[in-house]
Amino acid sequence: MNVPTPRAATRTTDPFPWLGLLILAGAIFVCVTSEFLPTGLMPELVAGLGVRPSEVGFLVTVYAGTVVVSAPILTSLTRRVPRKTLVIIVLCAFALTNVMVALAPNYEVVVVARIIGGLAHGLFWAVVGAYSAHLVPKAQLGRAVAVTSAGATTAFVLGLPVGAALGHALGWQLSFIVMAITIVILTVLVLFFLPPVNHVHELRTGEISLPGRRDPSVFGVVVLCLIVAIIMTGQNLFYTYIVQYYTDVAGFAGDSVSVMLFLYGGAGAIGLVLVGLVAARFPRASLVIAFSVVAVAVLVIGLVPEHTPLVIAAVIVWGVAFGAGPALLQTRMLHTASARVRDQASAWFTVSFNVGIGGGAFIGGLLYDGYGLGVLPFAEVAVVVLGVGFILLSDRVLQRRRLAAALR
Repeated sequence: MNVPTPRAATRTTDPFPWLGLLILAGAIFVCVTSEFLPTGLMPELVAGLGVRPSEVGFLVTVYAGTVVVSAPILTSLTRRVPRKTLVIIVLCAFALTNVMVALAPNYEVVVVARIIGGLAHGLFWAVVGAYSAHLVPKAQLGRAVAVTSAGATTAFVLGLPVGAALGHALGWQLSFIVMAITIVILTVLVLFFLPPVNHVHELRTGEISLPGRRDPSVFGVVVLCLIVAIIMTGQNLFYTYIVQYYTDVAGFAGDSVSVMLFLYGGAGAIGLVLVGLVAARFPRASLVIAFSVVAVAVLVIGLVPEHTPLVIAAVIVWGVAFGAGPALLQTRMLHTASARVRDQASAWFTVSFNVGIGGGAFIGGLLYDGYGLGVLPFAEVAVVVLGVGFILLSDRVLQRRRLAAALR
């Protein structure tokens, strides 16, 4: 009887692992939906918990802040634990936290639940962020990341709009219960159908083991993480409060918010398709163009919030451009990091995302309380433009380092 063994990265002649990658996409879907559900339910949470919008925004900040503090430590402590086992553990933790939020008697219990969710989230992305790289050879990474990133896009297409619609119609608690049930179903699929992988990098004959910090790819990973933190800070200082902006500034009716979220998420799906079409051919230009378009679209929203057709068009363009961004960034990370530091690189990549998510939500809350909602889109534009400038500068620096290394 043959006993199945964990898989290393497949050869290019092996069948493309669609089932495993789609299951990973499903896991990412529930993870992203869980993280951002308070954003879509902000009016309901404000009324139900008796807090200010900025305090609901803090639920995003505390979640992301927990990820920042815990992800590298938990990744290091669990580096020898089978990856599939960790995926199952963190999904169970996600289910638990959603039930806790649904049953929470007050705001403080919700905060505790979000902290637990943040602990699971950091470990989840450290594992899942690199999982596709264990399933496919390097030449297929872009394609594999596009498949798994569809989970995040689907969260914005379906997860947040459906969650917001449920919360608006039947109460925010039901949205979190439905989320917990969905996570349990996904956990069962992971248990039975996700292929296990061998994630431990084995040294080749004559190869010397080096500390991770001395790996030649670390500098490029650090630079990329800084770019991610800047871009995500800009995005989330506005997007965290987008529902309030739609209703209070742009004048949309409360029951139309889920439609706007759906439009944004659906546009993101188009952006993800574009990643598969152009990212492999133009990896550097794609990043610069995508985030430059984000800045232009958000600027239009900030300048003419009362012109509904222009706002809707700008939201769609924003969704297309930003929908391509995370997949482009993750693909660059997997190409940049060597195999021996890939899991740690995924952990730090996750940290940088959540520095931006939590920091953006926090800064946005301060700006909201101090200057009002109208300033948020302009703040996003400024930070995203800074991020684009840093991408261009870092590309030149990294290219010079590669040339210098080649001449040694």
